[in-house]
Amino acid sequence: MRSMLRFVMVSLVYISAMSMSLQAQQPPAWAYAIPSAEEAAITAEARRERALDTSLKSLPGSDLQFIRAQISNRYGPADWFPGDHPQMPNIVAYGKQGAEVFACSLCHMPNGKGRPENAPVSGLPVDYFLQQMYDFRDGKRNTGEPRKGNVQRMIHFAKEMTEEEMRAAAEYYGSMPWTPWIRVVETETVPKMRIQGGMHLPLEGNAREPIGNRIIETPENPEHTEILRDPRSGFIAYVPVGSLKKGEELVTTGGGKTTQCAICHGPGLKGLGPVPGIAGRSPSYMMRQLYDMKVGARAGDWTRLMEPVVAPLSEEDLLNIVAYMSSLAP
Repeated sequence: MRSMLRFVMVSLVYISAMSMSLQAQQPPAWAYAIPSAEEAAITAEARRERALDTSLKSLPGSDLQFIRAQISNRYGPADWFPGDHPQMPNIVAYGKQGAEVFACSLCHMPNGKGRPENAPVSGLPVDYFLQQMYDFRDGKRNTGEPRKGNVQRMIHFAKEMTEEEMRAAAEYYGSMPWTPWIRVVETETVPKMRIQGGMHLPLEGNAREPIGNRIIETPENPEHTEILRDPRSGFIAYVPVGSLKKGEELVTTGGGKTTQCAICHGPGLKGLGPVPGIAGRSPSYMMRQLYDMKVGARAGDWTRLMEPVVAPLSEEDLLNIVAYMSSLAP
């Protein structure tokens, strides 16, 4: 009995120490892109201006026109290029207004490419997609940065969606392969940025600053991305000089620290069965997921396989890994 009590006490001390250790860790600010109070005020003002702007907007290559309120309508956002994708299921195109479930295409876009602040979902295996929705619904997928509001929205959406709606979204996005979307550039300096809507946007002028130990993912064309939500306009990921080579070693050999990524994610990291492809996807998104797994914010079935992989890796290791993975051809 005493030995059992001693075991329980030691276990409680270990769990408490682990909890304190996790609380002491700071999420990589560049990956979560949480705005300052000043930046949040700028975003709020931009939204007010958008609501008042009734001028028709156009995009090259599209014969459609929309006002800004239509472009960002939560329950039916503008679809500039309907011919670029299959017919969207209702849950993707319109969401469920009564249940406050936004259209999937609002954040992830009709083509599933998404933006740095959310998930790139096209080309994901259907079973994997569904498992993530179940994890959100069942309290097994959260975030290591409590201020990351769109994770809480996904938890709400998953609880309000039916099995049929989840599957319709999974099959729709899974039917479109992931194609190049991000241009990776090694650099020592980056344009000075502000954060709006969870995304890094360059300040006016040509001021630059050291990149430091960060990845800065920003639109190729900020106006097309932020104002017009152009689904054909991709992103630049600025990464530290040398990070691609370091990341390649960790990804392809484990670097003496971890498991080679291709063992589970397949040749070229393009996916293997129900395991998702991770080549050429958003480094900001991938960094958040690796960090969330490392600190225990994700606890789904697939995460259990990743926990021993990320446990020995430092934040710098994770940065180098996602920089390299993003540079690969999908």
